[in-house]
Amino acid sequence: MKLSTRNQLKGQVTSITEGAINAEVILTLPGRTEIVSVVTNGAIKSLDLKKGDTAYALIKSSSVIIGIDVKKISARNVLTGKISSIIEGSVNDEVSIDLGSGFTITAVITKSSVASLELALGVEASAIVKASSVILAVD
Repeated sequence: MKLSTRNQLKGQVTSITEGAINAEVILTLPGRTEIVSVVTNGAIKSLDLKKGDTAYALIKSSSVIIGIDVKKISARNVLTGKISSIIEGSVNDEVSIDLGSGFTITAVITKSSVASLELALGVEASAIVKASSVILAVD
């Protein structure tokens, strides 16, 4: 299966906490980076997802917010690394952050945000993603 989603992060399911409607799933990438996803209990059942399984966190680049010096925030996923590339567009720029262990996450944000945050290659930045914006997939 080919996907248009830029960010496809493969890891291991290390926790599933089911609630009445939704479940919180923690996916751990090599290097110990964790991605949190909130999906329906029906999705857990249809994916036949269990602790220890391999799964993918799929995140649209338009769902990624970039922050500098993020201290406290309600979003469950704050993935910090160094900016590895910036591709300039006429309205939006594409910013990639190297998370280490061979993982990169990409965001599409406005040119004015890139300028106001003073983003540049090598600058430490965080990719911020709400858990409800993380789609899970399995092979």
